[in-house]
Amino acid sequence: IIGCVLSADIFARYCRICGYNTLFVCGTDEYGTATETKALEEGVTPRQICDKYFEIHNAVYRWFDIGFDYFGRTSTDQQTEISQKMFLKLMENGFISKQSVDQLLCEKCDRFLADRFVEGTCPHPGCGYDNARGDQCDKCGKLINAIELIEPRCKVCGHKPTVKPSEQLFIELGQLEPSLRTWISSTEHQWSPPARAVTRAWLRESLRARAVTRDLKWGVPVPIDGFRNKVFYVWFDAPIGYLSITQVATKQYEKWWKPDKQYDVSIPYNRLQIIMLINDFTIICYYDKISYFDLKTKL
Repeated sequence: IIGCVLSADIFARYCRICGYNTLFVCGTDEYGTATETKALEEGVTPRQICDKYFEIHNAVYRWFDIGFDYFGRTSTDQQTEISQKMFLKLMENGFISKQSVDQLLCEKCDRFLADRFVEGTCPHPGCGYDNARGDQCDKCGKLINAIELIEPRCKVCGHKPTVKPSEQLFIELGQLEPSLRTWISSTEHQWSPPARAVTRAWLRESLRARAVTRDLKWGVPVPIDGFRNKVFYVWFDAPIGYLSITQVATKQYEKWWKPDKQYDVSIPYNRLQIIMLINDFTIICYYDKISYFDLKTKL
């Protein structure tokens, strides 16, 4: 509540008091391995786990009187439609490549261990966190290639996985870097200090290609031959939820995301800019970031 929802609610209420045309949307990010692993823990389907926690989230926000105009979710037909269209536009413009990559396979579970399905010790020097995930380390904050994990283990059964190749689709971030840097240079003076610091840290090294597909079943299906048994990586489709939830909330959603003049839009997720840069959507000109702090209390 405090990290992002409450501050956004205050801002939305302020905008309404000022007479601004305001649309305050939020929702649950429902795809990815976090959902699949939780569903396995509770012995239900991913859809059932999402339905359960969607209602819990919604009830909590109503109890706190958070004034969303619409509270939605990402596991919708609108999310699939917009995500696939954006991906195909990326592909049309030459920003998508195919690469064969080594992945961890749990032979006991008969599944590739993407992201949260695998844990191990962080491989980055000086970290050593022993519960790092297959996509990033929550201690040092750095990205991880799952096969680089030290002593990896399957999150489901605990067995040591083997390495097996699988063809995936990548977004060539390096090709987008010049446009992204231009946009950042023109707008970062309006950002909060944490937002500038995090963005600059990412850009200290050149942006590399990142896989946007996963060997999973729960997610937005990849709409091209040879990859229809895969889904998009949740960090690719989740930011598009702002657009799809807006589309569910109002039939005039494109007037919010493709207006004929500039408006102020508050959005807490900067990776959406990469996709919007080449999809004819309005680029956000103001970006804020809420920092998270570890609080230690002495009694």
